[in-house]
Amino acid sequence: MGSSGVAKRNNRYLGVTEPISLSGPTEFDVIKTRDLEKFLEDARLYESQEEAVSREEVLGRLDQIVKIWVKKISRAKGFNEQFVQEANAKIFTFGSYRLGVHGPGADIDTLCVGPRHATREEDFFMELHNMLAEMPEVTELHPVPDAHVPVMRFKFDGVSIDLLYAKLALWVIPEDLDISQDSILQNADEQTVRSLNGCRVTDQILRLVPNIQNFRTTLRCMRFWAKRRGVYSNVAGFLGGINWALLVARICQLYPNALPSMLVSRFFRVFIQWRWPNPVMLCEIEEGTLGLPVWDPRKNFRDRLHQMPIITPAYPCMNSSYNVSSSTLRVMIEEFQRGNEICEAIEANKGEWSSLFDSYPFFEAYKHYLQIDITAANEDDLRKWRGWVESRLRTLTLKIERHTFGMLQCHPHPNNFSDKTRLFHCCYFMGLQRKQGVPTHEGEQFDIRVTVEEFKQSVNIYTLWKSGMEIQVSHIKRRSIPLFVFPGGIRPLRPSRSAAVAEGLTVSKANVSNMVQAIKPSVTICDKTADATDEGTKQKHTITVASRIDNVVEMFESHKDESRKRKREEDHSESSADAQRLSNQSNESPENVAAPGGSGSSEELGICSADQASKEAEALAIKNISGSPSATLAALPEELDELDDFKLQKLAKNLTDSGNGCPEVHSTTKPAETLKGHYVANGAAQELEAAELSAPCCSAPPAATTQRKPLIRISLSSVGKATGKNA
Repeated sequence: MGSSGVAKRNNRYLGVTEPISLSGPTEFDVIKTRDLEKFLEDARLYESQEEAVSREEVLGRLDQIVKIWVKKISRAKGFNEQFVQEANAKIFTFGSYRLGVHGPGADIDTLCVGPRHATREEDFFMELHNMLAEMPEVTELHPVPDAHVPVMRFKFDGVSIDLLYAKLALWVIPEDLDISQDSILQNADEQTVRSLNGCRVTDQILRLVPNIQNFRTTLRCMRFWAKRRGVYSNVAGFLGGINWALLVARICQLYPNALPSMLVSRFFRVFIQWRWPNPVMLCEIEEGTLGLPVWDPRKNFRDRLHQMPIITPAYPCMNSSYNVSSSTLRVMIEEFQRGNEICEAIEANKGEWSSLFDSYPFFEAYKHYLQIDITAANEDDLRKWRGWVESRLRTLTLKIERHTFGMLQCHPHPNNFSDKTRLFHCCYFMGLQRKQGVPTHEGEQFDIRVTVEEFKQSVNIYTLWKSGMEIQVSHIKRRSIPLFVFPGGIRPLRPSRSAAVAEGLTVSKANVSNMVQAIKPSVTICDKTADATDEGTKQKHTITVASRIDNVVEMFESHKDESRKRKREEDHSESSADAQRLSNQSNESPENVAAPGGSGSSEELGICSADQASKEAEALAIKNISGSPSATLAALPEELDELDDFKLQKLAKNLTDSGNGCPEVHSTTKPAETLKGHYVANGAAQELEAAELSAPCCSAPPAATTQRKPLIRISLSSVGKATGKNA
């Protein structure tokens, strides 16, 4: 199934650059795609025919309800009977349902388009809300009128619905309304533009992919992978459904004749080499004629601060992934690397698809965690309170990054957990670790009590707060993770050495020797106090030994990462000459890349070949694509650290003078290095609301310091607890 012809550009390809390869599938690709599709079916990612029919019936019923609603409010506003009969509203779908990749029990994202006299505040969130509340088939009705995109959530005959509203500048909504036309945005308010954007983006994606069926299978696979690996959540700072759809669509453009098995593999190969924050775009950004703001880092300073820009293809083009922080970007890049390694093993016939989808061992990955518990007086209050707290959790990540100057990294778990022994309770977890590769000093700690207090204050400004809505934030260690987070309430055993070897984490004799030497001093101290009767003294030395062991493990992991990095650099150096020669021969033209179903000669970009030189040529093509994605952004500085010291000092001063409450960068600090962390942290902060930006930040570091970055002392074990509205 092909895309609409209107999506074809004059230069005969989809996207802002030429494809990397036009090679068609090999027999091996066909077999692996068949295996992948069977795996997805066995994982029950497809809804039954009965459920599909039920969803269609619900959507039809909802469309009838909004038509009755608009006639009712038209009559109440005093319009004549003829106008009342002509009054109309219409339901559109978007998101995973519209893209055709939804699974059993998934929400349906819907949009109600109404006329100019049907207001959002009074008519939609009050009159329509009251109509739905009176229907026995409607349950769990929860309006969120003050959200960034106002939404009404409910279940209709058991089907979860997210209903948005768009008020157009039309007296009558035609039944054949085409919302893809830019003119539909004429005189629309900001909330309407955002609400319409979901439908417009979804339809544009389907127009911009070369093969819709291959796109759907690949996207279904990537969504499942992201959920299993814990990186599917826009609200937590990772990527949501629309983000994954845009990334997959871009891969489909770059490999237009590839089957899903190859598209999944190339997804990881491309995005581990992508030079963030260069944006991913499906088409050129158009300025439009309506004067609506679009993503443009040349004009908008805040757009330069985005970590992982993924730009929507419909006017007004916006960054759909502004929630991503430096911490969550780090986690996703690590997951892309893991996915690439597994896909390479599968392509070498040494791996299975099931290994790609192993669950991420979140509660084994870190030594330190934050536990955020919330409670309420009843189920309805808990649902509202949970929704609000979830929407604020990403700000805790941003605050920690900002207050520790990026030295303490956060990994939020995208899901919540519930202790069944407590009424109306759920909790969230966030893994914490020191930034890797940075020298540490003995006894160096992080004190994030002020940060937690600020987060508590930002949560407790909830306008619908009621008595009983409480939040508690505490620091716990891995061994203290509550049992209710584990399946069946049973803590899993730690991975054995054989499992580590299976994962490729082999330890050389030299590494073992180094680890033993590093541990010896602590062991000696512990032995000398073996006869001590004071339990506190024993515990102190035991903790010292454990801490030293943890430091050695971190040292080994860092050494292992450095070794891998050196190996990649050596491999790249060995074959770069061949890659350059092949790139020159290809002249970056689709005609010189392998034709669909071609034999795969040495002058293609090597998609179906195991030849190292071809892979290097492909890597070069990926580098060129991710480095200069669009003529629209030609004037944008490439990267922050490409700026000279004078510009960085000036930028730092502007940030300080802007009144965002963050500490100054001292003149004794090296500008290029300090601002690279400081600039990103403040960039994330600027996504916060104005009330938060005006809140006091942590105290500035001492003026006299020789540290490369301001040092804040932290004690993870002394994280403050915040409870209650007035705590």
